[in-house]
This record gives sequence, structure tokens and C-alpha cells, in this order.
Amino acid sequence: MRLVVALIALLPGLLLANPVVRLETSAGPVTVELFEDKAPKTVANFLKYVDSGFYDGTQFHRVIKGFMIQGGGFDKDGQRKATQAPIQNEADNGLSNSRGTLAMARTGNPHSATAQFFINLVNNRNLDFSGKNQRGWGYAVFGKVTDGMNVVDNIARERTTTQRLSGMMARDVPETPILILKAYRLGKDDEQKGQ
Repeated sequence: MRLVVALIALLPGLLLANPVVRLETSAGPVTVELFEDKAPKTVANFLKYVDSGFYDGTQFHRVIKGFMIQGGGFDKDGQRKATQAPIQNEADNGLSNSRGTLAMARTGNPHSATAQFFINLVNNRNLDFSGKNQRGWGYAVFGKVTDGMNVVDNIARERTTTQRLSGMMARDVPETPILILKAYRLGKDDEQKGQ
């Protein structure tokens, strides 16, 4: 009977657990927890790309030491991948662009994020939401690295260069491509085993 009571007590926590995603990269594995309660539209969008296999074979195409690493938009050959429609910016969710957090990349239009994301290498408070105007929207944080930040830091140490991505010149591109080999959701069993 005590076991049943204990299991019932744990049930709400299990049901409300945030999704966890593993990024198997050519530099090593990175595990991220997604803040579904704070950024529901952004997390749903990210998981749609994860579940469809969109991120498999993409590269971290922008690496700026002391700032962030960005990926999710270009395949291993530097060609831009076709994406779904942009999503509403959820940067006004109270989360900060602190070290190890994931945020959505976007253009100058605050509501233009699609598939590209970045991982903050340092506290980038200048990227946080400050107001619902062109300059103040910021970049929506939607997750955090829970394991593999050493891998992220190693990626940040890679030598970069200027090269073509989808026919356009781009700076801060790793000389040797750093690939996301596979992105997939982890279940509770996988997390407990440390896989």
C-alpha cells in the first residue's frame, strides 16, 4: 500500500516533466532540457523539427568564442534547409540568455525564428527581452544544456573561417564542419541510465 501511495505522489512530477533531447554531434553528445512551461510554442516548434529528423546531418555553422554556437539551418555541405513557417517570439517568458541556455536564432524581425537555435557560451543578458518593440524583443530562451557543456565549449574552441553557405559569404564558420549527427527525444529511462 505504501508503494502505491508513493507512486501516486510521484505521478504529477512525472507528468509535468520537461522534454529532454539528445544532440549526438561529431564533437560528442549534448543533452538539453526544454522549458515547455515557459516557452510552449518554441518547444513545440523545436520538437517538431527533432521528431521529423530535420536536424540530423545539420551543422553548427556559426561559432563565436565567448558568445555562442549556432546550428540547425544548414546541411553538412552548407546548403540552407527548407523550414516551416516562423513562430511567435516568446522571449518575454522571464528566462535569461545565461551560459548553457538554448535560444532561437532569428533575423531582424522579432517573430522570424524557424529552425535555427544557439547555445549561449556566456551570460548574454543583452539578448534578453526588454520590451515589445523592434529593439527590445530579444531572443527566446527555451532550454538548457544539462549534460555535455564541455562538448559545447570544445566546439567553441574550433578554428573558424569565412566561407560560402548557400551561396552567401558567412563568417565564423568552423573550418572543419561540426555536425549534429542525430537529434532525438530521451525518455525517463534513458536519462536515468545516463544515455
